[in-house]
Amino acid sequence: MIKDKLKNTLTVAFYNVENLFDTLKDPLKNDKDFTPKGKFKWNKSKYYHKIKKISSVLAKIGEHESYYAPAIIGLVEIENPKVLDDLITHKNLINHNYRFIHYDSPDKRGIDVALLYRPDVFKIISSETVYIPPLDEGSILDHTRDVLVVKGVLNGDLVYILVNHWPSRAKGKLETKPKRINAARIVSETIHKIIAEERHEPKFIVMGDFNDDPSSQSLNEILVDNTFYNPMFSLHEKGLGTLKYNGDWHLFDQIILSKNFFKESSSLEFIEAKIYSKPWMKVAKGKLKGSPLRTFIGPWYQGGFSDHFPVYIKLKKKKANY
Repeated sequence: MIKDKLKNTLTVAFYNVENLFDTLKDPLKNDKDFTPKGKFKWNKSKYYHKIKKISSVLAKIGEHESYYAPAIIGLVEIENPKVLDDLITHKNLINHNYRFIHYDSPDKRGIDVALLYRPDVFKIISSETVYIPPLDEGSILDHTRDVLVVKGVLNGDLVYILVNHWPSRAKGKLETKPKRINAARIVSETIHKIIAEERHEPKFIVMGDFNDDPSSQSLNEILVDNTFYNPMFSLHEKGLGTLKYNGDWHLFDQIILSKNFFKESSSLEFIEAKIYSKPWMKVAKGKLKGSPLRTFIGPWYQGGFSDHFPVYIKLKKKKANY
């Protein structure tokens, strides 16, 4: 039956939600633009509209391919626990009973990474963050976001989720490339340290906004070694993307899997990876037609979702390894 087939499928998602800030000034962060008197005149009305928009997307990801909302959702560009709590308690999501894991990162703007999860499906064992030291830029230290590492049990298998938001290309693709290569090396070292220390072979789902495409050196040559598979590569080769910059599509948002998901002994079988990009999430006309409908274009309020589309993977549940 179709219903049974849908119940046998899990989805795991990732979404860069583009500046999900509350309206309050944090004295320790550079978030003045997102206050009522700041650059964007960020008030409660705009904030709650953003919560409504993002929660509506998260509730619909994979809705025709799984009987359930995503088991796990990685998020980046969220400010603090308050915005996460407002998100999971919105009427669009509250019935899915999400919980979240969040730590403050040293990013000067105050944007962090987080994980939403359904505790009935993903049983948390532990969580921690991995600091990515900045490369020396003379006397200026440019801190990026920590990597969130969550250990848990998914359908009976030991699985680590790593949520990433690597350094941006704002100061130039080539100029900032060493920062992303540095991040890739640290994440790779973290993974191999976990493998060496675990008594049982763990699986890994590495997700994030890597600010690099699947073909970039940081991912294709450093992070994705012979123990990993990047299902986003084939989507990238087709010219598909999650964000548009200067007229070109990029696939910075990715979900990467360890190859042991393909073992016969695995209780979870990878099916496919997809970009979630419905017509109602896109700019309808003009030179930006088809690109993500974002909250702001420059200083102009659009009331959209994000400048990125989310991505997700489908996993088929086999016999659980209890």
